[in-house]
Amino acid sequence: MTTELGAWLKEQLPETRLHILRHQPSYFTDVQAGQRLFDWLTDFGFLEQKLGAVGIAALIDDYDLALPLVSGEKHHTLKMIQDVLRLSAHVLAEDRHQLAGQLLGRLLSFPEPEIQVLLQQAQQAKEQPWFRPHFPCLDSPGGALIRTLTGHSDSVTAVALSPDGKTALSGSWDNTLKLWDLATGKVLRTLEGHGHWVTAVAIAPDGKTALSGSGDTTLKLWDLATGKELRTLEGHSSSVRAVAIAPDGKTVLSGSYDNTLKLWDLATGKELRTLKGHSESVNAVAIALDGKTALSGSYDKTLKLWDLATGKELRTLEGHSFGVRAVAIALDGKTALSGSEDKTLKLWDLATGKELRTLEGHSFGVRAVAIAPDGKTALSGSEDKTLKLWDLATGKELRTLEGHSDWVRAVAIAPDGKTALSGSEDKTLKLWDLATCQELRTLEGHSFGVRAVAIAPDGKTALSGSEDKTLKLWDLVTGKELRTLEGHSDWVTAVAIALDGKTALSGSEDKTLKLWDLATGKELRTLEGHSFGVRAVAIAPDGKTALSGSEDKTLKLWDLATCQELRTLEGHGHWVTAVAIAPDGKTALSGSWDNTLKLWDLATCQVLRTLEGHSNWVNAVAIAPDGKTALSGSIDSTLKLWDLATCQELRTLEGHSSYVNAVAIFNGKTALSGSNDRTLKLWDLETGEVLATFTADTPIRCCAIAPDFSGTVGRTVVAGESVGRVYFLSLEGL
Repeated sequence: MTTELGAWLKEQLPETRLHILRHQPSYFTDVQAGQRLFDWLTDFGFLEQKLGAVGIAALIDDYDLALPLVSGEKHHTLKMIQDVLRLSAHVLAEDRHQLAGQLLGRLLSFPEPEIQVLLQQAQQAKEQPWFRPHFPCLDSPGGALIRTLTGHSDSVTAVALSPDGKTALSGSWDNTLKLWDLATGKVLRTLEGHGHWVTAVAIAPDGKTALSGSGDTTLKLWDLATGKELRTLEGHSSSVRAVAIAPDGKTVLSGSYDNTLKLWDLATGKELRTLKGHSESVNAVAIALDGKTALSGSYDKTLKLWDLATGKELRTLEGHSFGVRAVAIALDGKTALSGSEDKTLKLWDLATGKELRTLEGHSFGVRAVAIAPDGKTALSGSEDKTLKLWDLATGKELRTLEGHSDWVRAVAIAPDGKTALSGSEDKTLKLWDLATCQELRTLEGHSFGVRAVAIAPDGKTALSGSEDKTLKLWDLVTGKELRTLEGHSDWVTAVAIALDGKTALSGSEDKTLKLWDLATGKELRTLEGHSFGVRAVAIAPDGKTALSGSEDKTLKLWDLATCQELRTLEGHGHWVTAVAIAPDGKTALSGSWDNTLKLWDLATCQVLRTLEGHSNWVNAVAIAPDGKTALSGSIDSTLKLWDLATCQELRTLEGHSSYVNAVAIFNGKTALSGSNDRTLKLWDLETGEVLATFTADTPIRCCAIAPDFSGTVGRTVVAGESVGRVYFLSLEGL
């Protein structure tokens, strides 16, 4: 059921409706009808119609028209909604049906009356299946993150901002460069030509051309207006790791895995000289603003300052204990900053070569650094998935920017110093507001990625297991953590709850399983026997036995009363990553990184059949309630439905764009999956079609669905993702 405004818009003729959606906000602005425009921009019916007919960029622009016309609480409300639409733009551009879920996931914690009315309208308007967040679960407006840019199909390794700060260029392991409009988040063009990873990019001072370096050993010069390749610079004997363009735009410097730097004439593409001195790969280069000197960083743990006129080494800067990955020179040319695999940044005096201070805070290697134009602050990106903003005068960390789900490989600060861009192995770029210092609400969850979730049979509680080595028990009604279960010494990778809801079993990279009392949170027993990490666990329907799968390529059957190993099941040629026990308790299904599933007779522990069809590792398996069919999820991005009587593949479900990490079946007709593409998907198993999608902020590692629904609105879904959040949602509209 839509709103009154939404219903009125639907009643209009298509041409009239499109005209109204496109132009009415401008008409309101022309006559200074701020209240009317406010009413439209806080009405879900209008938002839904405009998004579907005109698109997300135009909808976001409407708020720019309205903001000057309102003040106070109304201004704040519109700004929050606009920020949410911008945060979700990459999702809504692909799937407008997620509007309601994205609004609820980002705005549920905001008490403003108009926002709460908008969220109520969103819930009432949905007539198709959808995922309804119970609690705030996505990045909220008002923080440092402005928007996420998606488009690359592999890791983003390099970023550069244009001199006017309006566009950005990225390089990726997908062998392409992409030019972005930062106001809309749209890809303006894709630059293709490299035969291997793009590892470095730089934009010329005039903003008209750009340079890239690649694993194919070449540099390429590009015309940004047309996206055409102007010339290829050849000379390095190995991968090009870094590039920098001189301030006058006439020369360029490159660093390579061949241990050298090369200076090039951009007008002719000719090599001017080779700079030798490093004993290992040159990973980073920067040219001083006067164009006379340059700085390089290397795997040999040193930085070197060079005279570009002569190619001579001026001095070597030593201090890092591991390879140097990133360098930046301050605009005044007096200081420089480096980032290293030793987890630190170092500030250097270039006149003396002396280390001024060490900046510590990252928990893994530093991959990227940038100094703000005013020279007062700097930004770093790390393998710990975060960016950090630093005060260079004191060496103190000002704030941490979280949002990426994998290594941050590249950072750049805009010419005005107000915004920054990052690129990550999670295949995305993120645009950040460096000026905002607002402390946002903390989303409850684990401190590291969630690897496993299970819902109790009564649907009232859920259990999660994490890379932070703990399990957490959650109240599904309130979303609150009831208790933390501690005892494992490594990642918790698997959890299962017994049918009586009283006990739970966990598996860990510490090679053990642990049996827990859920009422007290106490560890009852430790089950030992696997020689490598445990990746999967399942408890038999009668609660007497359990099955585990391990990186040691075996499954083990356990007696839960004595916690003794009953039998070892051998047959897989690689890690066993998923297990499920049939409802009758007689057979079990396993999935492995040998690309196969195996059906086992639990009485004899013999393999009954091997199911082949996936082209890559199998990450997840589930058996239907009637025991007749099973579902598997794979790194090949597909799900497969199997007939367990014949062990034949019934159909392949395609729709995910990355690894499928988790699957669940309910009522035998529909299924749930979670993927590295950051989505949960609901599937119709009879047709293979996607019924609903919910896009999270980071990859979904695990998911579960309540076995028996006892609520009044929809079936409960719990999912865990890669930065530690646990999502509580309802499947509605089924």
